[in-house]
Formats: sequence, C-alpha cells, structure tokens
Amino acid sequence: MPSQALERAVREASGRIIAALAARFRNLDLAEDALAEAALRAAETWPRDGQPRDPAAWLYRVAERCVLDVLRRRRHETSVDFDPPAHEPNAEELLLDDNRLIPDERLRLIFVCCHPAVAAEVRAALTLKLVCGLTTTELARAFLLSEPTLAQRLVRAKRKIAEAGVSFEIPRPENWPERLDAVLSTLEIAYSKAHEDAAGAGPHAGFAVEMLDLTKLLAELLPREPDVLALAALIRFAEARRPARLASDGAMVPLSEQDPTLWRRPLILDARRYLAGATGGIASSPRVMLALIHAAWCGRSSLADPAPWPRVLAIYDALLTWRDDAIVRLNRAVALSEVKGPQTALEEIGRLDTATLGQFPPYHALRADLLRRLGRVVEAREAYDAALALEPPPAEALWLKRRRDGL
Repeated sequence: MPSQALERAVREASGRIIAALAARFRNLDLAEDALAEAALRAAETWPRDGQPRDPAAWLYRVAERCVLDVLRRRRHETSVDFDPPAHEPNAEELLLDDNRLIPDERLRLIFVCCHPAVAAEVRAALTLKLVCGLTTTELARAFLLSEPTLAQRLVRAKRKIAEAGVSFEIPRPENWPERLDAVLSTLEIAYSKAHEDAAGAGPHAGFAVEMLDLTKLLAELLPREPDVLALAALIRFAEARRPARLASDGAMVPLSEQDPTLWRRPLILDARRYLAGATGGIASSPRVMLALIHAAWCGRSSLADPAPWPRVLAIYDALLTWRDDAIVRLNRAVALSEVKGPQTALEEIGRLDTATLGQFPPYHALRADLLRRLGRVVEAREAYDAALALEPPPAEALWLKRRRDGL
C-alpha cells in the first residue's frame, strides 16, 4: 500500500533527509518544511502513479527541489552560503539506493542542535525531533513535559540557532566538551525508544542499530572519553539481551526472568571492553554507573545464577549522589523491592511526583506489581489499567494484561 510505504519511509529516513538538507542549506525550518511538502506530494501522487522503487530517495529529491523553489522565490535572502544545487539524476543514479543518494549528515546535525546557544534543557529534544523523527507527543512523554511547553521550547531553540548564526559543521575536537553531554543524552534517549519495545517492532526499532553505529563512531573519535565509552558499553549490554526479551507467545520477559544463554556474547564482550576503558577502575559519572548496572546483569551465565539485586541497588544508591531524578528513583525502587520488600519500595515511589510520572507507563506498571505482591488486588488492578491506558508497546501490554488478569 502506498500509504504504508510513505509512513515507513518518513519514519525510517526523515532523520537522514532533514540532516542532509539542513547541512546543505543551513536552515532547519526549510529542511523540515520541505520534507513535509514532499510527504504531502507523495500522498497525492503515489496512489495515482504508483509507489517509487526507492521511497526514501524520492522524498529526498522532491524535498531538495522544494527548498530550491523556496530559495528562488526569496532571492533577496539567498546570500547564505549553501552548496550548489544538485543536477538532475540520470538513469544510473536513480538505481542507487537511498543510503548512497542521501548524504548521512546526522552527526553534523546532532552537534548543531547541541550548540551552547541552544538552551541546555531542549538540546536533546530538538535533536531527537530533527534527527530521529520523534513526534512532539513522544518527546513530551520522554521528557515528562506537557506538549505545548515542549513545542514552545523547540520553536525557540530553532530560532536561536538561526539568530546565532550557528555553523552547520562538526566542531573541532577541542570544542566538543561544551556539546558532548547533550549529544550523548540524545543518543541515550534515542536508544531507549528502540529498547522500550521488547518485540523490536515499534516505529523506532531501527534506532538500535543506528545507535550501535553512532556510539562506535564517537568512541573512535574520543577513545579516552569515559562517558562516550560508557554509553557505547551500555547500549551493547542492552542490545545483547534482545533475543531473550520476548516469550514464545509475544509477551515481554522481565530482565530478571530472561534466559542468559540466549544473550549475544560477542556484544557483551564488546561492551566489557568499552566499560573497562570508561572506568579505569573508578565509577566516574552517571553514565558509567548505569553501564555498571547493565554489566552486573550481564554477568549471569544462566537462570541458576542469583539475580544481582543487592549489587544493582548499591549502584543506584551511589548514582543518586550524581543524578537524583524521578526516573533514577523509579528504577532504584525496582531493586529496592527485591532487597528490602515491596512495602518499602511502595513507600519510596509514593514520595515521587505523581503529576510528573502520570503519563509514564513504567511508573504505573511498577506500582501495580508492588500492590499485587502486597495483596492489594483492587488497587493493583487499577494501576495495571492505568498503565495499559497509556498504550505501551504490544509485548509490554500483553505482559501487563496477563499480570492483571492473574490477580
């Protein structure tokens, strides 16, 4: 179906298309608007003329021409130094796949969005929208903000980039530190979007492979930067466990119940090498500590090995001295429930800001599990229903329904 092909092409290639257009024309709004116009034209023409052989390449070419058309109409504004226009593709070029046709400028755009001129609290969100194609709704949920608030911040951020005359280039290495944390936060959240769907069938599942590639590239560029190495390790530990995350009936399998014999050992070995370079024997940052938590889990060789809950809780306790936020507290409560009991954990999450976490499915899922274990059936069922009402991915929803129906 043309509509499905268009949706898939926009979802999978929008980041590369916007990055390529923005890098060439030095204008974020033009790049976004051009892709939107190309998608609109595709929705009109593909059902009539048939779907192109390479939908992403078609969108890129049409978006590129849309930008040039706009610039021709604004000749008085074209003093910006952008690359010369591309020639019309010949038959041979049209046979190329989109990976060669569309320049991969995502790393460049990530550094642009993470420029110090952009407010620190919106850098990652702007990058995730432009480079990864996340919707405002998805971003608002990820950052625990309202959609109007986030939308306003994104508009201000793009305006700031334009007003500051930010160079659309990867900065020299000595200028990386001022942007690096935002760059890594962006990659971290992008991977979490791929990882949140246990089945790997969600709209952002492709981020998993892309984040493996981008963290490898960053580790090669900054081989002595602990946070870069720690994030590379964390993603590999998590991705190594993917084969065990889904039961035969399609339901999610919780980490403590996953069969370690199914994990991908080569990825775990790669992760340990990165982590060794990151720590130097010292847990020096929140990202290093998070990687150590993943390493603790990946130390199991079979389900007969005890789950490392005490070790995990100890690392979370140390992490709170570096990063004390609602998400860390929520994850710590999972370990706390296993070490000190569900009542202690329930009291812990009861002190969190429920208004902030109300749109976060894991909060309701954890609360439901704690109430279930305490025998508070009615409250547990209500909490499971609250989690399901937020429409988690299918594998997670199936697991939640099973737990609720088993009350």
